[in-house]
Parts: sequence; C-alpha cells; structure tokens
Amino acid sequence: MSGRNGYGSAVTLPGDPPGGRRAALVWGVGVAVYFVAVIFRTSLGVAGLDAADRFDVNASALSTFSILQLLVYAGMQIPVGLMVDRLGTKKVLALGVVLFTLGQLGFALSPSYGTALASRALLGCGDAMTFISVLRLGSRWFPARRGPLIGQVAALFGMAGNLVSTVFIARALHGLGWTTTFVGSSLAGVVVLVLLLLFLKDHPEGYAPQPATHAGAAFVRRQIAESWREPGTRLGMWVHFTTQFPAMVFLLLWGLPYLVEAQGLSRSTAGTLLTLVVLSNMVVGLAYGQIIARHHTARAPLALGTVAATALLWATTLAYPGDHAPMWLLVTLCLVLGACGPASMIGFDFARPANPPERQGTASGIVNMGGFVASMTTLLAVGVLLDATGDNYRIAFSSVFVLEALGVVQILRLKARTHRRERERLVASRVEAVHVPV
Repeated sequence: MSGRNGYGSAVTLPGDPPGGRRAALVWGVGVAVYFVAVIFRTSLGVAGLDAADRFDVNASALSTFSILQLLVYAGMQIPVGLMVDRLGTKKVLALGVVLFTLGQLGFALSPSYGTALASRALLGCGDAMTFISVLRLGSRWFPARRGPLIGQVAALFGMAGNLVSTVFIARALHGLGWTTTFVGSSLAGVVVLVLLLLFLKDHPEGYAPQPATHAGAAFVRRQIAESWREPGTRLGMWVHFTTQFPAMVFLLLWGLPYLVEAQGLSRSTAGTLLTLVVLSNMVVGLAYGQIIARHHTARAPLALGTVAATALLWATTLAYPGDHAPMWLLVTLCLVLGACGPASMIGFDFARPANPPERQGTASGIVNMGGFVASMTTLLAVGVLLDATGDNYRIAFSSVFVLEALGVVQILRLKARTHRRERERLVASRVEAVHVPV
C-alpha cells in the first residue's frame, strides 16, 4: 500500500488503512460530534449582546466567557492528546460529548454570571476533546496521503457548525428567547452521543495500533518531550497560533458588537457578514486541502500569505477615514478572514509527518493549543482595551498585529529547520522502501 511523505512522493507505508465507504461513515460520526461542538462553542458569538444584557456585565466581563472557555480548551489540548493516544478515540469523544452538552444546558439555565461562567468552562472542556479525536480517527481509517484533505474537510464541517450558529441560533434567540434556544440546541448533543455509541469504532479490523506498554508520569513526559523536540511540531503550533486567531476572535465574540456598535450596521446585516466569513472558510478550506495534498511545499507560502492578507485588510479597515468603513471593504475583510481557519489547519500538516502514529494525538494537541492561546489572549486584550478607551475598537483591534508579528517571526525561524528534517526523513523512507520485502 502506498502513502505520501512530506513532499508528496509515494512510499510504502505498511499498515496504511484502505479508506473506503465504511471509513467515511465511521469518520462521519466523529465529524458530526465536532459539528455539534462548534455550534455550542460559537453560539456565544451571536449571543454576546444578549448575554451582556442578561447578566448585566461590561465588555471585560463579557469577554471572560470566551476567555475562560478557550483557557480550558487550550489547557486541555496536551492532556487530551495523551488521552487519545492511550485510550483511543471513542472513549475520549464520548466523554467530550457528555461534558459539552451539560455545559450548553447549564448555560441555558444559569441564573447568574458565575454559574454561566462555570457552564462555559465545562463546555470548553468537552469541546477540547473533539477535534484532536477526529484527526486521530481520520488517520486510523484513511491512507496517510489523504491526511491534508481529511483535515480540511473536518474543519469545513466545523465551519458548517459555525454557520448554524450565525444563522439559526441568532434567529432562534430573536424569536424564541434565551432559555428555549440554548436548551433546544443542547438536544443535538444527545443525538450525536447515541450515534457515537452505536456506530463509531477506533480503527478498522486488522489495523489496530500497537498497544501502549508504558504509563505514568514518565510516559507523559516522554510523549510531550519527543513531540516538542520535532521542529515540525513547533512550526505547526506557531502556524496555528498566527493564522487562526483573527477570525476566531471575530466570530467567537467581538465581530457582531464591532459591526453593530462601531460600524453602525443592523444586527441582521452584521449576522450576514459573519455568515460570509463562514462560507468563505468552507470554500477556501477545500481549495487549501487540494493544493497541499498535491504540493506540500505550498504549506508555508499559503500560511504566510494568509497572515499578510489578513493583516493588510484588518489595517485598512481600522485606518479607513471617517466613522464607518464602506460595505465593500467590510465584505472583503470577511472574505479574507474566511481563509484563517483553513490556514491554521496547515499547522497539523507540519506536525503529522514529523511524528509517528503513537504520538499523533500528543503532537496534534500541541499544535491545536497555539491558535486558542492566541485567541484567548486577543479576546482579553480587546475587552480590556475597549473598557479602557471608551469602546474605541480601532485601538482595541490593533492588538491583533502584535500577536501576528510574534507568530511570523517564529514561523520564519523554524521553517528552514523543519524543511531539513523532512528531507532527512524523505531519504530515510526511500532507503527503507528499497529494503521492504515484496
């Protein structure tokens, strides 16, 4: 059976799963779980103004909802990666569904700001268990050469969950009210839990991974240290850090208030622009997945190009003279922000070939932590700066450029080192392929 190395050349990969229809069905159950998790994660993005009124809080306190949720999410990434490597996908995903469903239900029924915060933290904990598990599930059911496309398609379905939030959750809040909307949405968690328990399997028959023979603190330290030692893992983390957070901050919390309060748009028009970000993400994700699957050397140029385009449009919008930017510029900004999610997936395409199968969960956790740390930091910075400047979005949103500059420096520093390491693996894999018995 054949697979792909970091440069797209065919090599022999013993044990490479065959894929096929059954793989798509099983993986689809995992993707459905991630789809629901993203609905719950992003539901606050269209309910931010409602939450501020319901709990009578200012911008800093409102941002704490998302910050705490992302703090828990980011903090759980490495532990979840280790859990997936040790326990398998099904157990971790099942636990995640239970936690994020309870969090969404608790948020619906919370009588106070404190209990609502606790509910978002619980939701963040469950959400943290989904994406890494889905990536691991894909690597267990599909050939390695499909990895970039499978990852982008998983992210595409996640953005479809975001689309549900921006369209249906927003309308339900207006028509049905807070409690009915959030309680009703939590039922989706129950549905995917049943599907998961009935149909999901960790791997095809005959393709079970080698059982882990070590446990305890020494195993954990070794998994983390060996994953971090690979420059591809670190580069993947910084790519994820630099590319994901502008769109995440916009969609998760501050986009709707910015468009309504700073740009003077109606909530309906602002919601349409948020939907445009999601639709752009889905289209760009398919394009990026196809390009990287065929040309792995395009990974860094695509990531850096996305960062440059995002910074340019963000700066142009903030610096535009007058009180309000023109609609064509806001539309362009939203289209470009749609590329941030697909670009962040490139981080996993650096970490995947750098680590063996038994470390994929841990390495993915390290990568995934990057973007959410950046998002959490920016959410906090924007909330604090809005309160300090009397809701001056131009100053508050300028905090984006600081993190983008930090990330670009790290990407450029690690890019050549990762390239050399991948070339060494390419040579080693070709030598190994020559000696594989026919």
